[in-house]
Amino acid sequence: MEYGHGGDIYSQNIKMDFSANINPLGLPEGVREALYGAISRCQCYPDSRCRDLAEGLSLYHSLPKEWIICGNGGADLIFSLVFAQKPERAVLLAPTFSEYSQALKAAGCSITYFDLPPEKGFALDTDEFCSFLKEAGNLKGGMVFLCNPNNPTGLTIDRDAVRRIGQVCQEKGAVLAVDECFCQLTEEPEKISGISWLAENPRLFILKAFTKSYAMAGLRLGYGLCSDTELLEKINQVRQPWSVSILSQEAGKAALREGEYRERTRQLIPAEREFLKKGLKRLGFQVWDSKANYLFFFDKERENRELYHLLKESGVLIRCCDNYRGLTGQHYRICVKTREENQAFLEILETILSRKGKHRREI
Repeated sequence: MEYGHGGDIYSQNIKMDFSANINPLGLPEGVREALYGAISRCQCYPDSRCRDLAEGLSLYHSLPKEWIICGNGGADLIFSLVFAQKPERAVLLAPTFSEYSQALKAAGCSITYFDLPPEKGFALDTDEFCSFLKEAGNLKGGMVFLCNPNNPTGLTIDRDAVRRIGQVCQEKGAVLAVDECFCQLTEEPEKISGISWLAENPRLFILKAFTKSYAMAGLRLGYGLCSDTELLEKINQVRQPWSVSILSQEAGKAALREGEYRERTRQLIPAEREFLKKGLKRLGFQVWDSKANYLFFFDKERENRELYHLLKESGVLIRCCDNYRGLTGQHYRICVKTREENQAFLEILETILSRKGKHRREI
């Protein structure tokens, strides 16, 4: 079975991976040093409650540490949240990150989809979505997942929209899980984050991750924020013990001190995203106005997955989005990297398209 997500550099010969949306600056030096320093402690079991890391996150977000739970990456917490909540019904946007539906189906949950219209660029209309939720029938004990920025489009909704959706979910008795794993990689994360609404809405669960923001995908570290401490304790009860290693906890604590790294990231990603966007448009692709560290585009000229295979033949991996509900093998997602890497990608892409175009003319 083909790998369902980006980042599969293990089963194929890949020279350039543009399929996984990782911070292009790579692992921060302070995190690297913390990992070296923690190796000697690996003979011990890690703190299963990640107390020191939770303390650091508490200071970083100005939230009570009791509202924080850490996990082995975002996916670990998605599954743990679902199995702790045990929802009978859930509502998902489409297209969106597939891990939500995988977790819900594994728990035997019935899923209702709110399909984002392609004619509106897959943008979420908050009024329509709130009306949909109000008319969705019994959602008590259920769940609603919201990815902000959405994956794979990179489109965002503002914090007030998150609040409105959260209020409807609270009235319906459903948990609203907002995945903000890419939020820190937008220019102004505070304008889209729902963190400020946690105190007023105990049915709001916000998912964060070090994975993307600090290029720590191989370490696996995520965390959740919620003012409902009973729900957090239920999550702890269904999680595997010691799921967050000593190395991951120390890396997370060090990452929180990387203020200069975060500022460099805020400067780099918008500039390089725009560079890639212009390059893709110049080559004839339809490109969405992503606010994240990745771009979503449509290839109207070639058949399903044709571009994916052409690039893979050249050792370049991109994310084909045909396993997202509502998308096809002509929809793709690529990450934003450094100028040198982005330039190389566009040059390879242009060469491939030029060669393919010439071949078609000759035929």
